[in-house]
Amino acid sequence: MSTTPLAQQPSSTQYFQKGLGLKAVAQGLLERDYHSHIVDYLRRHDFTLRIADMEIHLAQEFGFCYGVDRAVEYAYQAREKFPDRRILLTGEIIHNPHVNRRMLEMGIGFLSGQYSNGVSAENLTPEDVVILPAFGVTINEFKQFSAAGCILVDTTCGSVLNVWKRVEQYARGGFTSVIHGKYFHEETKATSSQATKYPGGHYLVVRNMEEAERVGDFILGKLSREALLAQFAKAISPGFDPDLHLQKIGVANQTTMLSSESLAIAERLKQIMITKYGADAIDAHFRNFDTICSATQDRQDAVMKLVTAHQLDLMLVVGGYNSSNTNHLAALASQYTRAYHIDDPRGLISAELIRHKPFGQSEEIETRGWLAAGPAKIGLTAGASTPNNKIGETVARLAELRGEKVEAWLND
Repeated sequence: MSTTPLAQQPSSTQYFQKGLGLKAVAQGLLERDYHSHIVDYLRRHDFTLRIADMEIHLAQEFGFCYGVDRAVEYAYQAREKFPDRRILLTGEIIHNPHVNRRMLEMGIGFLSGQYSNGVSAENLTPEDVVILPAFGVTINEFKQFSAAGCILVDTTCGSVLNVWKRVEQYARGGFTSVIHGKYFHEETKATSSQATKYPGGHYLVVRNMEEAERVGDFILGKLSREALLAQFAKAISPGFDPDLHLQKIGVANQTTMLSSESLAIAERLKQIMITKYGADAIDAHFRNFDTICSATQDRQDAVMKLVTAHQLDLMLVVGGYNSSNTNHLAALASQYTRAYHIDDPRGLISAELIRHKPFGQSEEIETRGWLAAGPAKIGLTAGASTPNNKIGETVARLAELRGEKVEAWLND
């Protein structure tokens, strides 16, 4: 069900939220572009493949989640339904460079970001088709696109919409949304904007437990108003008054954050509010609902299962470097073994050299000696925006590094 107020919604002929009637066609094209028979083989064989002296274990939940698959499918449907119209994405449809470049190859442009080509929202006309990404868009952006009269294809993920509903509930009840996320991330921007739908609705975004503790320090009188406002200047709603707006808080999260951290932050803030107001009054000052994305949770759980079930020599995590959920998979795996986040199989330069991005760093680096000679147990997973063909190509590249052809080891 849409959470967009009816007064703001375009007509049904201009607004598509449940596909465009071309699912079968789009599925065929998606199969062509992203299928991997190697991944199919791994699924059929207990997610394990032996190649020479390597034992490769694929996490049992990986790659495209339902929301991502749906978003990409709708883009393919839009291209088929409107072959002669200009089609534009508001930004990256998902955080995967291969999928975004495929959009460009299909003649789908971008209104912002590294793939944009000079077209902006101000240039839109009623003849244009605009695709809203899985992350969603802010309220103001939605109003702007609707006012332009263009056709809107809304691919906002259902898990994101679920968080929006909670944030709206907080705002209606006079609670400030404290959002665990990255204030600059498209999803968090869209989510935080939902708090401003109602008069007096406010938000504050915390990146991690350390920032949550800083908020707690203010609530408990250990941090000045000026210090709080300075630290969170880019992560608060307009007109935010911490003395007023941190008296009643509700916790939400960017769906792709590390779930254990989101839960820990919520519990810590609850305890801070109990310290401030007392356990008997907690319901009047604190709210929290579980808005962890099930797909994000499933992929994190699968990594945990993999690293605890096998004594891995290393873990490869495949996905876009700007993908939050992929970064968190790498962080989780690194607690148990050597983990390398690569955005592409080409990062496996040789058995001696790998190009990857360490968790918490913004730039990729090259590391030597990552794959030693001799027997090796290798774990493999991929972020929710990584297509299966990139996972299969990673397995094939591992085989090449041992002087093997992967096909020779696919024995049904």
